[in-house]
Amino acid sequence: MASNNGHDAFIQSLESFTDQHRSRQWEGTFADYLEQIVQPKPTLATRNSHQYTWDMLRWMQANEESGEGKLKLFSRELYGIDPALQRIVDYFKAAAAGSEVGRRLLLLLGPPSGGKSSLVILMKRGMEEYSHTDDGALYGLKGSPLHENPLCLVPHTLRAEFRDTYGVDIQGELSPYAQSILEQEYEGDFMRYPVERIFLSESKRMGVGTYAPHDPTTADIADLIGSVDLAKVSEFGDEGDPRAWSWSGAVYSASRGLLEMIEILKVKREFLYLLLTLTQEKNVKVSRFPLIHVDETIIAHTNLAEFRKFLQEKENEALLDRMVIVQVPYTMNYREESKIYRKLIAQAPTFRNVHLDPHALRLAALFAVLSRLKPSEREDLDLSKKVRLYAGDDVEGFSRNELEKIRNEYPDEGLSGVSPRFVVNALSNAISRSEAESLTSMEVLVTLKDSIESDARMDAKQKREWVDFLVTARKDFYNHWVKEDVHKALFVSFQEESESLLEKYLDEVEAALDKREVKDPITNETRDPDERFLRAVEEKINVSDAGKQTFRQEVVRKAMVAYKNGEKFTLDSHARLKEAMEKYLFEERRDVLRLVSSISRPDDEAQEKIAAVEERLIKEYGYDKHSAREALNYVTTLLSQE
Repeated sequence: MASNNGHDAFIQSLESFTDQHRSRQWEGTFADYLEQIVQPKPTLATRNSHQYTWDMLRWMQANEESGEGKLKLFSRELYGIDPALQRIVDYFKAAAAGSEVGRRLLLLLGPPSGGKSSLVILMKRGMEEYSHTDDGALYGLKGSPLHENPLCLVPHTLRAEFRDTYGVDIQGELSPYAQSILEQEYEGDFMRYPVERIFLSESKRMGVGTYAPHDPTTADIADLIGSVDLAKVSEFGDEGDPRAWSWSGAVYSASRGLLEMIEILKVKREFLYLLLTLTQEKNVKVSRFPLIHVDETIIAHTNLAEFRKFLQEKENEALLDRMVIVQVPYTMNYREESKIYRKLIAQAPTFRNVHLDPHALRLAALFAVLSRLKPSEREDLDLSKKVRLYAGDDVEGFSRNELEKIRNEYPDEGLSGVSPRFVVNALSNAISRSEAESLTSMEVLVTLKDSIESDARMDAKQKREWVDFLVTARKDFYNHWVKEDVHKALFVSFQEESESLLEKYLDEVEAALDKREVKDPITNETRDPDERFLRAVEEKINVSDAGKQTFRQEVVRKAMVAYKNGEKFTLDSHARLKEAMEKYLFEERRDVLRLVSSISRPDDEAQEKIAAVEERLIKEYGYDKHSAREALNYVTTLLSQE
């Protein structure tokens, strides 16, 4: 149930949205338009589609309140593809500035379920939203199927004077339709031509369009550029009359805004040439009419299989040269990947009343990311370390500065592997079979294994590889996570114990580095630093004997920095040392854990301990009763194997 605070915040968001998007309808003659709209803000009146899209993106950024540095347009829907998003933003920035990229078709290339369609849909919704704001106000010739810029009415002989007067240039030509209306209904008096404010809307075919390919053998280019409307020919008496033409093509509906081309490489070649000419020259040619000026941004997307087929045909080189290609790979950060699953399952009624243990989605995401990785040429960098690096974790032996070099080993990394859709389908199957309305991490692994083995599209080799990734995710990640949860839940005094242990470690390390003795606080006797204790802690995170000096110096340096800044050095100040301390304490208490979690018929005291551990797992760590019991049993099994 939603909290009152959440409800109030959402009401405020709605009110703020209404205030920002309160649309002001406007209608008048072209003379009124020049006086009331153009004269105060001439630069807004002459924006082309790329400039308008760039302004929309900047407006979204200016209204971003999350402070995450990501566009609000994308931040709640797309995860882990920031480099691709940045390249798209850079494309519009350059196009809006008038560079040559604005004369290129933007092609998004990536694997299925990688976010290409979602990205374009968000762009379209952003355009619609922006057009309802004062900053995004757009005006068009009333009744024009191309909703064209009213300034196209200005004759070419007067455009130089317009530039001198307003400081901006007019781009574009009047459409045959508007020219016909101007002559037939207004006797060429363009000052009387009606102008109205337009609001971009895909559903109303106003500045936002989508084209999905048909069967190439039956696809008709009229779907893009229209055709003769025979019903209107009888009314106007001439097939060459622009008013007798059907202006219902996707190219016209997207005029002044954005056209999405789905699976563009599946269309006929003549379609491609038309679109690329439209992008480069901003006009289309149809029979019976001169060149028709159309200003719109085209974003196309396709999958890798179609793109590779396209590359094999030499005659396509000229077409490729007129495209800006942005790869949209799967995310390589398992934390971002798990957010995709959370978003998708939140939309599915199947998951509404199902509890997922705190690691279920992260574990599934780990498996997916492992399947997308390629083995590094470095012998000391296995896939598990690579996963951690890509997720932003510290990995011994690797600096953050090396990350870009590692990524550059395989530029196409992330373009294959497990798709989010595969994982979510598997989770849905698991939930439909479950009677407990609860899904544990181990149940997620089992259902993923079943999905792999029953998938008829995969050969035996790929199935073995993917099952091996499940094993890696469990052994190298989940085992650590679940042991840590149970350990912390079992020992209420963990925080106090760990802080006390940290102080002891710092005292011993400082003495070892200074080569001095340690004074026992109880007996006042002096002794050598406890090297055995230091190594017992450090070995928990695989600090080698050769690397211990460097590690210890780093810890002391961070402690000194905290001290100079007037801060307390805690375990949270050093992630790797914290991990070492937790593992050390865990090893020290493993016998107690075995006792609590393995008694088949516990007495009252043991039962009370078990219940307390389960309750803390539920209240503090995100488990429910079913998954807490499973976690305890699983950790017991792990301990029995060690």
